[in-house]
Amino acid sequence: MKLYNIKDHNEQVSFAQAIKQGLGRQQGLFFPLDLPEFSLTEIDQLLELDLVTRSARILSAFIGDEIPLEVIEKRVNAAFEFPAPVVGVSEDIAALELFHGPTLAFKDFGARFMAQMLTEVAKGQPVTILTATSGDTGAAVAHAFYGLENVRVVILYPKGKISPLQEKLFCTLGGNIHTVAIEGDFDACQALVKQAFDDEPLKKQLGLNSANSINISRLLAQICYYFEAVAQLSQQQRNQLVVSVPSGNFGDLTAGLLAKSLGLPIKRFIAATNANDTVPRFLAAGDWLPNVTVATLSNAMDVSQPNNWPRVEELFRRKNWRLDSLAYGAVDDETTRSTLRELAGLGYISEPHAAIAYRLLRDQLQPGEYGLFLGTAHPAKFKESVDQILGQTLPLPQPLAIRASLPLLSRELSADFSQLRQVLLDLPQ
Repeated sequence: MKLYNIKDHNEQVSFAQAIKQGLGRQQGLFFPLDLPEFSLTEIDQLLELDLVTRSARILSAFIGDEIPLEVIEKRVNAAFEFPAPVVGVSEDIAALELFHGPTLAFKDFGARFMAQMLTEVAKGQPVTILTATSGDTGAAVAHAFYGLENVRVVILYPKGKISPLQEKLFCTLGGNIHTVAIEGDFDACQALVKQAFDDEPLKKQLGLNSANSINISRLLAQICYYFEAVAQLSQQQRNQLVVSVPSGNFGDLTAGLLAKSLGLPIKRFIAATNANDTVPRFLAAGDWLPNVTVATLSNAMDVSQPNNWPRVEELFRRKNWRLDSLAYGAVDDETTRSTLRELAGLGYISEPHAAIAYRLLRDQLQPGEYGLFLGTAHPAKFKESVDQILGQTLPLPQPLAIRASLPLLSRELSADFSQLRQVLLDLPQ
């Protein structure tokens, strides 16, 4: 598999290099040089397979002969140990529940596949994972890499801007997992990660790697659950399918669009955001004008400069798709609250991110269409707000219950790269 740097097309790397390198020169994202496509017959055959077998074939279509299919299948089998069920919410809308993994969030798919692939290609060389999280990435990455030999993980997150239970899930592990609460928002954390990757001596000395959605292995893994969703639908539902994606850093939407480019029958996508609405405003008016990030109920989407957006634009350019075919919308906190109550009235308990995707889907779905919205996290990960909004007490699932009373092991830092650099250099071997 060859990938090129979106900012510098002359920089081309293998899949293994892209996993280990994370970012290209000038902080450019890697993108597949070849965009495979399945025929309609091949799509139908894939949809008849089980999740692991199907996913290995989808991933192999991108990776090619760089890693044998049987190795990919073995690694996928170790990564995807949990289901992604489609659950009906109303007559013409269902939720794709992506929160049945060990950290109760969709990012378990990408993080666990990346951990497996990195183990495969690193061949025992020491690696330091450095990533930023607005909530769920931290837990997924921490648990995916926890205890792996020759891997150290450093996770930056905005202090006081993720839910307490999210924080408990990944800041109580210790061992090879190091967590840092940054005085600032997610974009400040992301900026620190980018500065570290621009520091060539540091990058080389530590074997730096990023495990957030800018890493191509995580992105490719996310393609697989769109196929899993369609496999669970009837032929009639597949024919007029609209998918609404709660969007923060836009990796999930990018993966869905790549699934469509492979030939998966999806009529259109809705890019669903909260008040951090850079992309909806850009799609409406054509001007890229990020505002200062604001804190919302859907904190994992509190991103004003989404890293994966250049990949979306690159895919639309490569496929000759029109950007105005991408539907969009932004939902404020008050509407999010009322939507959570509406879903509860339908017998479906959700959380703020999925509620935003549902709301825009419900508002934009046309007669005869079937809608699917992504449930990206278990409602209990946002227990404080969901309990308050719904006036009930959600039980804690076991992965949260066993960590809820443990002490936080994080250290605190200002958004200062020199301080972070020293922390990285002082990490235990």
